Order: sequence, then C-alpha cells, then structure tokens
Amino acid sequence: MSDFSLELNEDQLQIQKWVHDFSEQVIRPAAHEWDEREETPWPIIEEAAKVGIYSFDFITQCFFDEAGLLMPIANEELAWGDAGIGLAILGTTLGLAGIAANGTPEQLMEWGPQCFGTPEKIQMAAFAVSEPDAGSDVSSLRTRAVYDEAKDEWVLNGTKTWITNGGIADIHVVVASVDPDLKSRGQASFIVPPGTPGISQGQKFSKMGIRASHTAEVVLDDCRVPGSCLLGGKERLDEKLARAREGKRSTSQAAMATFEASRPSVGAQALGIARAAYEYSLDYAKERKAFGRAIIENQGIAFKIADMKTRIDASRLLVWRAAWMGRNGKKFEAGEGSMSKLFAGETAVWVTEQAIQIMGGYGYIREHPVERWHRDSKIYTIFEGTSEIQRLIIARAVSGVYIP
Repeated sequence: MSDFSLELNEDQLQIQKWVHDFSEQVIRPAAHEWDEREETPWPIIEEAAKVGIYSFDFITQCFFDEAGLLMPIANEELAWGDAGIGLAILGTTLGLAGIAANGTPEQLMEWGPQCFGTPEKIQMAAFAVSEPDAGSDVSSLRTRAVYDEAKDEWVLNGTKTWITNGGIADIHVVVASVDPDLKSRGQASFIVPPGTPGISQGQKFSKMGIRASHTAEVVLDDCRVPGSCLLGGKERLDEKLARAREGKRSTSQAAMATFEASRPSVGAQALGIARAAYEYSLDYAKERKAFGRAIIENQGIAFKIADMKTRIDASRLLVWRAAWMGRNGKKFEAGEGSMSKLFAGETAVWVTEQAIQIMGGYGYIREHPVERWHRDSKIYTIFEGTSEIQRLIIARAVSGVYIP
C-alpha cells in the first residue's frame, strides 16, 4: 500500500508535464474550432495515439500507479486543455473501467487493448447505462438481456441515452437487466464487440458544452452477443442472483462499481476546467487597467481570485484523497468519491462564472475561452451522478440511514 502524499514523485511529475505540454500545444489551439464544429476531433485523437496518451498501455499505467494519482493528474491536464476534446480522448476509459470493474482479468486483457486499437487503426469504447426513463435511478433500467442457452448467447434489447461515444464506438459495454424483479441487483454488464448486428446509433445530441465529445443514443434490437461477453462470467452472475433472491447482501452492482471507480477522475476533469479559468482570469486581472490601476488591486477582484484558488486547491485535495483510497483498497466510509466529484463539479461552475464576472463583457464573448469553459463546466454537476445524487450518497454514508 502506498502512503498518502501530496508530493509527486519524479515519474508522476514527468507524466504531468508530458500531458500538460500536449494539452497546451495540441488541444488548446484547436479547442475553439472543434467546439464550433460539434464533431469528434479525430485528428487530435490520432495525435494523442501517436504520442501514446490515447493507448491501453498509458491508461493501464495510470490505473496501476501505486498512489492512484496518475489518472486524476492526466484527467486534470487534458481538461485544462479543453474538456470537450479531453472527453473525446478520455471517453474510452469509461468503457475500459466498466470492463475492469466487472470483468475477469482475462476479459480485461482480451478487450482492453481493443478499446483503443492502434495509432494506425484507432478504436473507441463506450459505457452504456443511462436510459430515457432511468438516469440517476439505475435500478429502473429497462434494457433486457435474455440468455439463449441453446446458442450460448445473450440477446439484448433496449435504448440507452446520453452515451459518450455512443454509436461511434467499436466496443460498447452495456448494463442490462437479467432479472427485473431484483432491480439493480439483477443487472449485469455485457461487451458488444465491433460489428455486432442489432446495435445502432440513435439521436446524436446537440449540447450546451463539451461539444467536441460525441453524445448519442444507442439502440439495441435483438442484439446477440456470445456468452463469453458477459462480464464476470455466467457462474459469477448466477451466484450473485442467487444471493439476491435469498435476500443476502450484494458486494457490488454493475453500474455502481464503474461509477465508484471513475468519480475522482471526473472530479479531476472539472478541476482542470476550473484551473484554466482561474489562471486566465488572474492574468487578465493583473493586466487590465481601470481607473488608473490594475483591477487585481481592487479588493472586489482580489477576493474573488483568492476564493477561486482556495476552492480549486480544496477540490484537488478531495480528488487525490478519493483516488488514493480507491487505488489502495480503502473503503469509502463517508462517500469520499462522491465528495470529490460533487465539490469539484460545483467548484468548476462557480469558478468559471467568477472568471466571466472578472472579465466583464470580454468574458461573455467567444473571442475569449472563459464562456466555453463555463458552458463545459455545467455537465460536471449532472453526468455520472448529479450533485443531488452525490449528496444523497454522502448523507446515507455518514448517517447510516437510508434516505430515499
């Protein structure tokens, strides 16, 4: 087990600089264009693959960092460059996390590299949970998976929505109900391999922010996948269902296992946006003159800057603590993963709003990036569990009381 430390080692510092330089030199100059186009930035992803950032090897290195900090560090730096392009690069890791959290080591080694492909042939993955009538309430999923024993295949039917990389991904990790009576305890995760008939893209969504990241519906119509594509395997699923039917406690749920692992990294993305807005508005405040002096010399501006910096650093502490706990097997006794995502997400919204206020009219126009950062920030209080859901998780954890 790694000791918790805020002092990054040499390897972590080198990787932080490597990803930051890529964000500064490749992502930032292209951010405005791809936000306007609202398209997947394939050329940027290709560049990330060439240098090794978009790769199974790099993400595995981050996952297995003893301190658990490399993944949030990489997420923060990419989102500092641009959240939309960063998500286009990072979206595949959510599908990979679904495989790692619910699959066997053999399944991870088989499918993990295929999530990314190669620099010559890039592939993508998607994690499909949310549905039109089941967003935060994952216990109400209607997508069904029925086992065809004669063919050793699972037949998937349903519609998923708000899916990052949905429909354009080569590999979809789909959470479906195998026993609706058991609600969330009757769910399982499945890999839908590339080229599988019966899976298609539905509506692509036009969004307020993170517009370079593809978000769409995924439609499953008698989509058949081999029995080997059930993450964790049939024997483990049968044992889990049997325990649930007997009323015994379940150790994990298909969707929640993935979200628990990903929340600190999502918080780190929000942190990257907040840091970008803080740095930009600080530079502006030091250079902008009004009434004969730099506006940073006014307490009204200086105090905003101080509060922005304080909230950003507090967010990072929460994110790093949760990431370290997750990597070192520490149980989240008080909803620490949710705390990190909640506080960092709301900090990003607040900081970007303050950045606009500091810049006045200049902050409101697209000539400057702070309006884009503000639009991008809002999703971090919504996806992968709204702020309200995070508060519910934390309240349940600290009180021991089931709060509906």
